[in-house]
Amino acid sequence: MSDNDFDLIVVGAGIVGMSTALWAQKEGLKTLICDPNPAGSGTTYGSACTIATYACVPVNHPSIFRSLPNLLTSPESPLSFNIGHGLRNPRWMLSFLNNCRPQRVKHISEALGRFLLHSDDGLNPLIKEAGAEDLIVSNDCLYVWSTQTGYESAKDSNAMRASQGVPFDELTAQDVCELEPNLQQPIHRGLRFKGARHIRSPQELVSRMQTRFETLGGTYLPHDVTRCEPDGSGVTAILSDGNQMRGGHLALTAGARSRQITGTGAEDLPLGTERGYHVLYRDFGNLVSRPVGWAEAGFYATPMADGLRVAGTVEINAIDAPFNTERTDYLHRKSEEMFGPLDTPDDTWLGHRPTMPDSLPVIGSSKTSDRVILAFGHQHIGLTLGGMTGKVVVDLAQGRAPSVDVQDFSPLRF
Repeated sequence: MSDNDFDLIVVGAGIVGMSTALWAQKEGLKTLICDPNPAGSGTTYGSACTIATYACVPVNHPSIFRSLPNLLTSPESPLSFNIGHGLRNPRWMLSFLNNCRPQRVKHISEALGRFLLHSDDGLNPLIKEAGAEDLIVSNDCLYVWSTQTGYESAKDSNAMRASQGVPFDELTAQDVCELEPNLQQPIHRGLRFKGARHIRSPQELVSRMQTRFETLGGTYLPHDVTRCEPDGSGVTAILSDGNQMRGGHLALTAGARSRQITGTGAEDLPLGTERGYHVLYRDFGNLVSRPVGWAEAGFYATPMADGLRVAGTVEINAIDAPFNTERTDYLHRKSEEMFGPLDTPDDTWLGHRPTMPDSLPVIGSSKTSDRVILAFGHQHIGLTLGGMTGKVVVDLAQGRAPSVDVQDFSPLRF
């Protein structure tokens, strides 16, 4: 007879953690999820809201070698890089650049593409379970380029998408303007990702998942897990209030802060952070009818339940570095290039995308113990892959072979 309090303890209540917990509780596992903050209030809350099943092109790319000087120095760059942080983390930076080689990029893209094919199978049942169908909008997604140079530089990336079976239409400038007549920046060409969806409120989605999880008998504790101690029959989780919980397995889904939970094996992995920002304009949600990604500017404009969200860019910096107002100023400036004069943003936000140097998530048993399952590092596509990641974690916690091959995401690859 087991003396474990729970079958599964989940650490972190973003989209990955809550998906894991809801899948587990649906399947009859006695499940505890721990997070000191409201469910979905972290990186999930501030995302660009896209279910990006087309996102098989990694941040790593051979073109970064020729574009990096301009990306690092231009005030109009979507990338911000703290040199001091880079010097303090040279191994991560060098590993990232090593994964920009063509053969590595091809492997990464294929691994992401195979997993993305199953993303709806992981997410859709949870949307239905949570009664959240009203939060999902099926109206495709656009990428637009303002310059011929930008469009030509994306040809290899678009070829990768095509090779992975991503359905899209190539659009002329006139096509784009007919679909989204309020766009005011120069338009050269565009892509329309057919069948793509977005979420009107990611935090509301996760909140409804939590409600359903608790209705099914799951337990939510508003506490940090500071460390865990696995052994042959389970895992002891030590909480920030000093209490201890015992589970048959523990799933670490704490995103960019996963390395801070000791005893999990995550401490030894090269988990980095891409800091992302958004600005929100409450009265301008009708300017676009679907997410529009401006490729050269590095962000999406997305119509949401609470207005127009402009979200994106990448800041390479320490996870706890101060809020960088230059990033939100950039987003506001480019927003007005995109749509004309807008009010002062009603909300500004900073979040932390958990990113491995090869742009692939970590999903699998820890080298420390097979009682600890790691699931983080989804960088820009956690909202898309969270449901299927949760399903895979529950398979592993029950000793089943995952329904999707996740060997490319093994923590042991490092």
